[in-house]
Amino acid sequence: MPDRRLAQELPPGDIDPALLGEAADWLVRFQSGDDSVRTRRAFERWRAQSPAHAAAWRRAETVLDTFRRVPADVGRRTLGGLARPGRRRALHALGLATVATPAAWLAWRHQPWVAWRADLATATGEQRRLTLDDGTQLVLDTGTAVNVAFTAGERRLRLIRGEILVTTAEDPAPQPRPFVVETAEGRLRPLGTRFSVRQGAYESRVAVLEGAVEIVTTGGARRTLAAGEQAGFGTDRIGDAKPADASAALWAQGMLVARDMPLAALLAELGRYRPGVLRCHPAVADLRVSGAFPLTDVDASLDLLVRTRPLALRRLTRYWVSVEPRAQSATRMP
Repeated sequence: MPDRRLAQELPPGDIDPALLGEAADWLVRFQSGDDSVRTRRAFERWRAQSPAHAAAWRRAETVLDTFRRVPADVGRRTLGGLARPGRRRALHALGLATVATPAAWLAWRHQPWVAWRADLATATGEQRRLTLDDGTQLVLDTGTAVNVAFTAGERRLRLIRGEILVTTAEDPAPQPRPFVVETAEGRLRPLGTRFSVRQGAYESRVAVLEGAVEIVTTGGARRTLAAGEQAGFGTDRIGDAKPADASAALWAQGMLVARDMPLAALLAELGRYRPGVLRCHPAVADLRVSGAFPLTDVDASLDLLVRTRPLALRRLTRYWVSVEPRAQSATRMP
């Protein structure tokens, strides 16, 4: 096996695109199950030809790592749904460009094994409504995982990932128990309320629709939000309270309301409700968008975007979609 240090001798930009294409072909062969001794020996001979070949393979391994971060069935569908030239083109683009990882994929990377074992969970694009034992109404958004622990002394929800909408009920127990929602950054204590909580990669966010919610971070910061307020918080800080209105929870009704939202942010939200990659071209990332977009049919929302804005959709497969400037719809990914 060649010394992997050889691959580090060439800067990424100096790798011959033709070699990157050959590396992509090898990656596709291995991913499709062709892993025989004969294939492996041929691959080793190819990789050992020069430091440039080794560097190209290291780039291909980076692509493989990207696919390993997503659910296996999505990765297989993305590769399997492409003809061979399309697979090479997609992998080649990944090898040459910096592709923003969608939030939905990041969610899988965030404590994935804990999420799979959660008491309550939803898949990508799924929402779930239920009533807890105490009468509390709970709505789970797409890609959400929650643990429930009701004891004699406490009613506790642990939000592992995703977003929930909580409408608390009066505890029917003889001795009323406090209701607590935990996130990675702290604890929320609702005071007879309706509120939403979202677990992000680096912070949690709460929006209070009715009543009030007390936030206590793991580092001891404390603040109470009233109805109509929302704030993000980390382990040792709580952000400034900002206005929150009823549209903050319209996701529970299958609708996303955008008000002068950057296109990149809008697509990041819509991408949470569909499998695969939903990419925003950098040239239109800052385009401001307002409107109401259905979450139950993200493809319909994308069609609405391209009909009403100077945008075009570029699809490698159903699971790999790029929103681009209309004039550049036929150009290669940067």
